[in-house]
Amino acid sequence: MQLSFKTYARQPFNAKSFLRKLVSASVLGQALSNSSGEPSAIVSAGLRLEKRYWALSQVAENTQQNRWRAFITAALLVAFPVFIQAPLVRIAPALSFALTALWLWLGYRWMKDPALTLWGDLIVGFSWTWLAGSVYWGWFRTNPYIHLPLEALGLPIVLVLMFYGKAKIGNYFYLGSLLGTAITDLYFYCVGLIPYWRSLMMSPPADAGSILHGALLRMETYEGVGYAIVLLTLLVMLGTIPMRSRSTKWWAFSGAILSTILVDSLFFVAAILS
Repeated sequence: MQLSFKTYARQPFNAKSFLRKLVSASVLGQALSNSSGEPSAIVSAGLRLEKRYWALSQVAENTQQNRWRAFITAALLVAFPVFIQAPLVRIAPALSFALTALWLWLGYRWMKDPALTLWGDLIVGFSWTWLAGSVYWGWFRTNPYIHLPLEALGLPIVLVLMFYGKAKIGNYFYLGSLLGTAITDLYFYCVGLIPYWRSLMMSPPADAGSILHGALLRMETYEGVGYAIVLLTLLVMLGTIPMRSRSTKWWAFSGAILSTILVDSLFFVAAILS
């Protein structure tokens, strides 16, 4: 009996079905190998299937469907704190900080379930951004100069996880989010928006409109527009080039970076509407 591998390769990959076929072929091949006769074509097919299994050992990470899921989810997780964490951290910073433990617990629990591994992986990476956001926006938001160092609070943990090959997708999501934050902060420094940032955090809500209007005037200068074009181009390049990869972790990285553009646009729109 011979297997048509060309026909097999054209079929949509189903991990569970593939593993069942692999086990069947391996068991049957082992049985025939232990017999007195020569190994049959089924043994050869089993070996070839086993090679394909190892080549696709990361298939759960690298399928096209999972890549798009990781990309979209990463983008949503970057925007999520803007609408949920921002108001929560002003009212109850300690509660926001404590929720980090819930995110971590949920992420690690989901990672143990094959059907939820992708989501759990992303949630673990998201928990570090949530932790940093809780600390900075909860207690240090009036000091923009320590914003980036506090956003990098989870970086040592992420580097350790990367060293041991754990939570790969979540790690790259965090790195993409951190890089996007760094580029945004760089724009604030280059254009001179840091004083407006600090004033906005220290002033009553009634003064927010005038502060945002002043920031908008700075952004509309030749300097502000020039830096915006350069850094926006950099964000787009850093967000799209990794999408050439078949690895889901790079798509999570891209989703986090490109979503930074959306979040930054919200600030620009708020300044215009003010």
